[in-house]
Amino acid sequence: MARERFFFTSESVTEGHPDKICDQISDAVLDQIIRYDKKGRVACETFITKGLVIVGGEITTKTYIDIPELVRALIKDIGYTDIKFGFNYRSCAILNAIGIQSPDIAQGVDRGGAGDQGLMIGFATRQTKELMPLPIMLAHKLAARLAYVRRKGILPYLGPDGKSQVTVEFDNGKPKRVDTVVISCQHSEDILDRTGKRITKKAKDEIIENVVLKVIPKRYLDRNTAYLVNPTGKFVVGGPQSDTGMTGRKIIVDTYGGSSAHGGGAFSGKDPTKVDRSASYMARHIAKNIVASGLADICHVHLAYAIGEVQPVCVIVNTRNSGKIPDWRLTELVRKHFDLSPRGIIRYLNLVRPIYRGTAVYGHFGREYKDFTWEKTNRVKDLLKDA
Repeated sequence: MARERFFFTSESVTEGHPDKICDQISDAVLDQIIRYDKKGRVACETFITKGLVIVGGEITTKTYIDIPELVRALIKDIGYTDIKFGFNYRSCAILNAIGIQSPDIAQGVDRGGAGDQGLMIGFATRQTKELMPLPIMLAHKLAARLAYVRRKGILPYLGPDGKSQVTVEFDNGKPKRVDTVVISCQHSEDILDRTGKRITKKAKDEIIENVVLKVIPKRYLDRNTAYLVNPTGKFVVGGPQSDTGMTGRKIIVDTYGGSSAHGGGAFSGKDPTKVDRSASYMARHIAKNIVASGLADICHVHLAYAIGEVQPVCVIVNTRNSGKIPDWRLTELVRKHFDLSPRGIIRYLNLVRPIYRGTAVYGHFGREYKDFTWEKTNRVKDLLKDA
């Protein structure tokens, strides 16, 4: 039988990318409301462009938030404190365009139903210790490392905006080597060469040494691995000065880097009564526990809901023929061992907490923090016992 060889690419972005600024603002609003009003309903959207932030959406709450103060503090924390990077937390205009949630939606949610219709996908694979696809995990770690070396002053010429991309070569479904690494990072003019059109070789080498080689394990690198640092030549104009940003435009970055299907719903700015978020977290939790138990090497979990209905209208487990027991049997186990109602998910994963800004950068999955309850593998014994 012929060996299957293919290449797969995933990307990530830093906290200063315009879309990610918006995700963080929307989730910071959510966190602030949950902190003081556990029953608040939040669907917050943010738009950012040169010199302007617009915060809108539908929010029903008994508490008060100073939106301009919250937004300025967050943008300052991200690092837009110097006008040389094209955006400044002090001088940007902020527009509050928030309304209240539709009472037609509320009457379905109040009785424990889903806040909207839609389908949600969870995924897990043995490619990494986090049970995530390798390309997206490496891309996230590179983006996080860019932020780290900027904040620590290791590479002080870096700006807040940046992107990473990793192409991995697979052999028979297993990661073999990293073929290409792309790093696009905003920077000051200090590191431009004499032409003023590209960064110096010294700067490129510093970025490779302090970012790429600190993240990607040596076993995946060889003499044919390509390193593309700021391929256009330079990246001085970045952030909201160069591109608009909106909440929910990085849904593949937020999930599995394209290795799995996606239901289409964004996460950031939505309280957990919205199954776009909570059911996606639950689907990941289920898929990860199935793979961690050894019942499958790859697992997709597909959930679908109707607005106002308490139970999902569809539950599917698909292991791509890697399951140790049939997929229909795994689906039965999921229905038996997990409460898939919106209230059940919220209670089980303890989602009514101000934890969401932390999810808004470097992926919602694969980071095993104590607050990320959906990453726990606490149901392995239950699944194995019943399997």
